[in-house]
Amino acid sequence: MCGSDVHYFPPEGIDMSDNRFEDIPFNSPVQPNQLELETKFCFNCYPGISCFNACCKQADITLAPYDIIRLKNRLGMSSGEFLKKHTVPFELDAHGMPGVKMRTTDIDPICLFVDEEKGCTVYEDRPSACRYYPIALMSSRKADEYHDEQHYAHVQEDHCMGHKEDRELTVAEYREEQKVEEFDELNRSFYQLILKKKSTGPALGKPSPTSFQLFFMVCYDTDRFNEFLNAPNFRKIYDISDEDFKLINKDDVERLKFGYRLLKQVLFGEHSIPLVKDAYKNRMEERAEILTARQEAEAAYSRAKDQEPFEKYIED
Repeated sequence: MCGSDVHYFPPEGIDMSDNRFEDIPFNSPVQPNQLELETKFCFNCYPGISCFNACCKQADITLAPYDIIRLKNRLGMSSGEFLKKHTVPFELDAHGMPGVKMRTTDIDPICLFVDEEKGCTVYEDRPSACRYYPIALMSSRKADEYHDEQHYAHVQEDHCMGHKEDRELTVAEYREEQKVEEFDELNRSFYQLILKKKSTGPALGKPSPTSFQLFFMVCYDTDRFNEFLNAPNFRKIYDISDEDFKLINKDDVERLKFGYRLLKQVLFGEHSIPLVKDAYKNRMEERAEILTARQEAEAAYSRAKDQEPFEKYIED
């Protein structure tokens, strides 16, 4: 039968134990019924349906890394330009883990890419959130298990009429139709990082601001991450072949995959990228030299300030 209400829920990482829906707020449109790939549901969306574009006028879209790559390339922008013009920051957890959402109009939450008659103007490169509509993708991980799982759920909102259409298909068929497999594959490590950070909890503690900056670069600002990778010191530490490094430099997707590995190493100590021999020792020696030079400069600065008539040339 076609008649149940369904809608999309942004695919944010949720870490749950036995009850996979216990973190859902009381008034959330997410329905606490887990769907499987073979579960059938009813939905259709097309120009002419009474609610066409209604979901785009109540947009609250969390962007995942591959979403940004597709959109910034579609628009011919750098990642930095795209982030500045089309996103707003928010915090994924109480520690301030950075996330980004799609920017909307100032008064009402209307998507900037929606056209009243044509609908989505970036449809071929729309985010995974929009592709899954009206199915909710939920990533979960039990506290006593290492691997994550992906599940699906319905979301009920009054404005959506698509679920009343007489068109039945399975979750698996809908995923194939909406071409979400590529997005899920390239965003899954992102969700795994969020889940692992949450499940590790007190053992990990609050990551440093530098760790958050790296997380932001890898996941959202791929062009700036590329600049970071090409800094002189990076390859003095990480042992990467010339062939692999060339590929990482020119391909956004390969750079994202490498970035996930780097984050697992930096945040959780996983040895996913080999280090150059004696890299840590050499780095510590360099830092010691820099620290000594800085201390000597500060001492010279302090002495100069105490000596007339040169004090007026020293900036405070």
